[in-house]
Order: sequence, then structure tokens, then C-alpha cells
Amino acid sequence: MLKTRIITALILAPIAIGGIFFTSPLGFALFTGAIITLGAWEWANMSGIEAQPGRVIYAAVVAALLYGLLNVPSVAVLWLAVIWWLVCFWLVRRYPAGSDSWGAVPVRAVMGLLVLIPAWVGLNHLRTGGFQFGDLADNRLAILYIFLVVWVADIGAYFAGRAFGKAKLAPRVSPGKSWAGVWGGLAAVALLAVVASQLAGATPVQMALLIVATLVTGFVSVLGDLLESMLKRFRGIKDSSQLLPGHGGIMDRIDSLTAAIPVFALIITLLGWLTTGHW
Repeated sequence: MLKTRIITALILAPIAIGGIFFTSPLGFALFTGAIITLGAWEWANMSGIEAQPGRVIYAAVVAALLYGLLNVPSVAVLWLAVIWWLVCFWLVRRYPAGSDSWGAVPVRAVMGLLVLIPAWVGLNHLRTGGFQFGDLADNRLAILYIFLVVWVADIGAYFAGRAFGKAKLAPRVSPGKSWAGVWGGLAAVALLAVVASQLAGATPVQMALLIVATLVTGFVSVLGDLLESMLKRFRGIKDSSQLLPGHGGIMDRIDSLTAAIPVFALIITLLGWLTTGHW
């Protein structure tokens, strides 16, 4: 299993790096759109659509919606995402209570739209907007940073959880996660924000604001993970798919990012570090 995971990672890493950091804005939109569409194919299964034709149709609908949103004001979609993730916090906290209100297949299918589409909009808002933080003005660095926030939060949570993880975070949703893991992950991303601010030549005020933005984003990323875990538990499956040998599916790899990206994109837009861009 470890060998399979490593081989898959070695194949995917250059593809992901090239698609994210060495494409034009339109190429980036197409590349990330393809990933989101594959995630939609997986979400269809998590929402209870088992037949392949239905899953393909759901993915095609998501792809069409992405195309239709090319010229829609991105900030409005990002605000919708923030509201949605507040609702998700309530849903995850109550589980399994309340599952009768969202357990129907159509409702879970709509939930997928609210997860996947704002993530794509947020990514492309980051890619095309006018970015300025400290001495940095490269949009791709903002995208790299949000990826680092999620990865560092996950690493910090893993080690803190192993060392101190007695109080469980949401045992009915994801028994392995603990409050110690949350605090460890947040401490790790706060340190990341300090280091990033220093490297960017940020002012003390900018550093303080980045730390707050990063902590909020890090916390929300946990919620993205928990929501997918809740859907999979309700559906009775372990992985979103087997598209990535040794890693599960696309959603298993981007669940935290789907929550973190739109929230971070909105925060730095409100702070004036990112302005709406053009294709």
C-alpha cells in the first residue's frame, strides 16, 4: 500500500504543479475544472447516485455550471460559501441527529454543488485577481499559501493528535480526530503565517491579520474534512472512489481544500489584498 501511495504521488505531483503554477488563467480554469468535475462524479456516489449514467450526468451538470459562472461576480459566490460552511458546522455537530433533513439523494446532490462550485470559483478568483501582500504580488503564491495552510494544519493535527489526542472532536463522524489535533494544527498554521509574513516583508499589522485569516481558514479546513467523512459514513463507504491508487479518490484529497479555498479567498479580498480580476 505504501509503495502504491508513493508511486501515485510521484505521478500526480508534477501534473498538479504544472497545472496549477505553469498555466494561463484560462488553462488554470480548465485544469481545476477537470478536477472539480471528477470530484463531482465521486460526490454523486456519496449522495446516493449509484448508477454510472447518473453519476456522469451529475458531473456534466457541475461542469456546465462552472462554465456558466465564468462571468458571475466571484465575491457573491464566496459569501454563499461562507454561509454554507456555517450551516455545515451545525450539521456536523448534530450528526447523526438531523440526517433525516439532508439524507435524501437530491439534497445531498445539492450539497455537492455548494461544496465544489465555490471551491473552483475561489481558486480562479485567487488566480485572476490583483494580489498584493507585503512585497509579494504573484497570485500563484496566494494559491500555494492556501495549499500550505491545509497541508501544515494536517501535519500539525497528526502529531498533536498522536501525542495528546484523548478528547475526541466528532467521534460520531470521524473517530480518529481529536481536539488536540485541531489545536496542534492551528498552532502549526499560525507559525506558517508568521514565517510567510517575514518572507513577504509584511508590516506587523499585515502579519497579525494574516495570522487571524490563517487560523480561520485552518479551522474551516477541518470542517471540510468532517463534512465529507459524515457523507461517507452516512453512505456506508470508506473512500470517495478508487481513482487514485493508495489514496482513495479526488474528494479524499481535496475535502479540506473545498472549505478552505473560498473562505481564504473572501477574507483576503475583504482585507484588500486581492481584487477581482479578469480572464
